[in-house]
Amino acid sequence: MAIGFSSGPDEDPILGDINVTPLVDVMLVLLIIFMVTAPMLHQGVEVALPRAKAERLKLKARNPLVITVKRDGIVYVDKTPIHPSQLQDRLVPLLKARNQHGVLLKGDRSLAYGDMMHVLDILHRGGIEDIGLVTESPPGHR
Repeated sequence: MAIGFSSGPDEDPILGDINVTPLVDVMLVLLIIFMVTAPMLHQGVEVALPRAKAERLKLKARNPLVITVKRDGIVYVDKTPIHPSQLQDRLVPLLKARNQHGVLLKGDRSLAYGDMMHVLDILHRGGIEDIGLVTESPPGHR
């Protein structure tokens, strides 16, 4: 219901309705922006993860540090490539600065077992014992 106000007979009345069309336009633009950017919010480097039917564990840290080992053996901390010999020296101060004690480890499914164990050994020698191994669910499993 619109309420009209006028101060004289020659003036147009002022309407008190809210025009929702610009609001809907802005909301649709924001929705499209969030739909486009949401898939890009994953952490680390993209690898083909091994599949497992294990239950999902709760994260202890809010923004965990992700270590990724690609098929060719290159190790990444978040998205920064690091030589495995420097991993321990760079990771320990980084975790202390973030006040965290654990990491998430992503390894490509075609990576050799020995290569993954080498990275796990480096992490263990650095005093990092809270290591989560990241997998993906098999198709059709929830």
